[in-house]
Amino acid sequence: MRARARQRGFTLIEVVLATVLLAAGLALAFATITAATRTTARGEQLVAAHERQRSAEHFLRRRIAATRPVAFAMDPSSSLPQRFVGEPERVRFVADLPDYLGRGGPYLHDLAFEDGRLTLRLAMVLAGEVVDEPSAERPEVLVDDVAALRIRYRALDGDGGLGPWLERWEAAEQLPLLVEVSLVDADDRRWPPIVVALPLAGTSTGTGVFVP
Repeated sequence: MRARARQRGFTLIEVVLATVLLAAGLALAFATITAATRTTARGEQLVAAHERQRSAEHFLRRRIAATRPVAFAMDPSSSLPQRFVGEPERVRFVADLPDYLGRGGPYLHDLAFEDGRLTLRLAMVLAGEVVDEPSAERPEVLVDDVAALRIRYRALDGDGGLGPWLERWEAAEQLPLLVEVSLVDADDRRWPPIVVALPLAGTSTGTGVFVP
């Protein structure tokens, strides 16, 4: 009798209890793995977003800082050369293009906020005029999913001190001293303001003074 009792199998309750415990353990393990996978994916997304932001900031700084006092058009109302045209959501200027981005030489850079994106159009400049190229019609997207963009401009005032930030740059025949780009992405995340000094500001007119 004792031998038969020792050889007796598990009861139904024991089997059900073991199954429940196993299912609970598997569910906990699955939840842990899912949470870890989501955390890893979120971390990778944040790293990728940060890398895109850093690349865009670096590109904007280099391109704006490379602005040259080269005319790309004539203002029909004043007959003055246009070297830098700045608006709240668009800016146009001439800078030398590195060989790896094109054929090199002076190119008109047209940075604009359009359709929720920060875009860049490039067009070659020769003898103070823009050369029509098919590639100029196709903008390069620098930043996707942009909720808001603001560009401001600053120069010296009449007393030689820094003037106020301007929403528009009216003196198109000369360069501003500073350019600030502020961007808010689709996640309502504000990028640190990008403030760029233009080393060649004032060389086109002999003075960096602008009195609005």
